[in-house]
Amino acid sequence: MSSAMPKRLTTRADAHPKRAWIALSVLVFSQSLLAAPPTERVRAVRVWPAPEYTRVTLESGEALRYHLISVKNPDRLVLDLEGVDFSSVRQGFADKMSASDPYIGNLRVGRFKPGVVRVVLDLKTEVKPQIFTLAPIGEYGHRLVLDIYPTQPPDPILALLQKPQLKMEQSLGKSLDEELEEHKRETEQNGKTPRSTRDPGGAVSRLVTIAIDAGHGGEDPGAKGRRGTYEKTVTMTIARKLKALIDTEPNMRALLIRDGDYFLDLKARVEKAQVVNANVFVSIHADSFVKPDARGSSVFALSERGATSTAAQELAKRENQADLIGGANRRRKDPYLLMTLTDLKLTAQINDSLKLGRAVLGELGDVTSLHRGRVEQAGFAVLKAPQIPSVLVETAFISNPEEEKRLTDEAYQEKLARAILRGVKSYIAKNPPLLAPATLAAAR
Repeated sequence: MSSAMPKRLTTRADAHPKRAWIALSVLVFSQSLLAAPPTERVRAVRVWPAPEYTRVTLESGEALRYHLISVKNPDRLVLDLEGVDFSSVRQGFADKMSASDPYIGNLRVGRFKPGVVRVVLDLKTEVKPQIFTLAPIGEYGHRLVLDIYPTQPPDPILALLQKPQLKMEQSLGKSLDEELEEHKRETEQNGKTPRSTRDPGGAVSRLVTIAIDAGHGGEDPGAKGRRGTYEKTVTMTIARKLKALIDTEPNMRALLIRDGDYFLDLKARVEKAQVVNANVFVSIHADSFVKPDARGSSVFALSERGATSTAAQELAKRENQADLIGGANRRRKDPYLLMTLTDLKLTAQINDSLKLGRAVLGELGDVTSLHRGRVEQAGFAVLKAPQIPSVLVETAFISNPEEEKRLTDEAYQEKLARAILRGVKSYIAKNPPLLAPATLAAAR
């Protein structure tokens, strides 16, 4: 009995140091975890280069803490991220640079100091950066957005001069000099300008400028078909085909509001059309619906008193959310889109838009089925350009597998573009554009 006791005591004594060592290790490890600052992983990094601006987006589960500074000689942007996982930032920026990016030449990611990851963007030119955060929406988590704008923004009017052999004074079959001479001759003969070439303000007909707006883009992909087709891709393709067709017309020219895969807020789309004094504004989209059997093309105009149907109201609500999904900078003052329809005096514009819409819808009906046989109306923010007849064309339902397939077919895209052009031309023939009195006086 006595000989067995020491053996058991020895066995327990041997075990105590192991348990103590394990307990000590766990304690030290736990304390190290408590001492280490929490790090947030960056889920994704997306870079959208474009002539308008380059956007850099970092997406994460929690809002990122950041600090941005600009450095000269050479021009650089330095973005410090606090409490983020270094490897996720490095991996996120890997292979994101494009040699064609007009503003970012190169980038580097490194550990600046404990708890801070530094991203350095080498610039190709002087820029005006804007940085802001976006709350989670849709499929996106928290986003930190860095927009890199040039100090000298690209002039949208120059884009209109890219059409070969296009002269600014070109008008509907006549040069501006010829038209002014005819205007002067008729005034001398009759004492006033004929009613057919004049509106109450004394304007005469001129060259037609069509603003083509490819819906969505960049951070805002729009609707997605079951085959994986994004609305932003379809709208851009059809818009480019429509521009090519318009630019072959001797008395017409086209401006692409968005000419690449990047985000433009609704206000910027309207402003670009106004800058070039567009005569017509066409916004191209591809609708989606919860039921996959919904089909057909639709045309929409702005409404003065609310939507003409529940479906139109819901569509306008979704389209107007593009700014939230795509990431509009809310720090940028936006009084224009906040104005009421009464303030904008859009009654005449809406009437002209309905005429344009009916002409386009009629031509679309010759090449595809129509979802509704009349022009619908709702409060689409992108259609709020005063004095510019504006329509939104839903080319098809991308949520319908059959129509999604057709939307990716080049021949079908061409048919849609030609139908839209015929509708625009039909409207222009009955409602020729007018030369503003200021322009007429300057030409004299």
